[in-house]
Amino acid sequence: MTDKSDPLQSESVQNFLKSIYALQHGSDRVSTNAMAELLGVQAPSVTDMAQRLESAGLVDYQKYRGVMLTPAGEEEALKILRRHRLIELYLVEELGYELHEVHAEAERLEHAVSDRFIEAIAERLGHPDVDPHGDPIPTADGLIERRELTPLSEWPLKQRAMISRIRATSDDMLQHIVERDLKLRAEVEVIDRDPFEGPLTVRVAGATRIIGHNVAACILVDLPD
Repeated sequence: MTDKSDPLQSESVQNFLKSIYALQHGSDRVSTNAMAELLGVQAPSVTDMAQRLESAGLVDYQKYRGVMLTPAGEEEALKILRRHRLIELYLVEELGYELHEVHAEAERLEHAVSDRFIEAIAERLGHPDVDPHGDPIPTADGLIERRELTPLSEWPLKQRAMISRIRATSDDMLQHIVERDLKLRAEVEVIDRDPFEGPLTVRVAGATRIIGHNVAACILVDLPD
């Protein structure tokens, strides 16, 4: 549960660190404008928070160059990410939520429950490696698996693949994907692909589907097990 007496453990700080982690790739800095767009706030608010967290040793902020997590900041981001992804999986596996329903619910719950509750969820679920979208769940020790996956939009024709992660940009798109049987761990094959980022024809669950290039780009695949 969030420690209300520690301002650096507030919900806004945790969301800020988690958002940097989501946008940061390797050593790349994240612009204040990108952070503002993701968090739904004004850029000056991002700058103020970045300066506060730099003083706390959680981020490295440089004017005009943006912000990046320090090792301590990444550790905190992974803690809240672990909470979020375990809660999402629990909602799907134990409470029957649909995939497109879990993100907003987990956003609310991740700040409210105790560490004991989170570890009880992990135990109940058998210490899972991935959440219901296929995103890796950090371990309690702060380790996270990083796999190289290929967007379905770039997968070779007539070669079977397994859906390993779904990175939809909205709940509506996520629902659209799942309703077409393009679910986590489903086997899929690209039958045809129109040029110039046109639609793809795919075979999944014994049926042929036509999906947009932007949808296929959100579906990350790998070779089947």
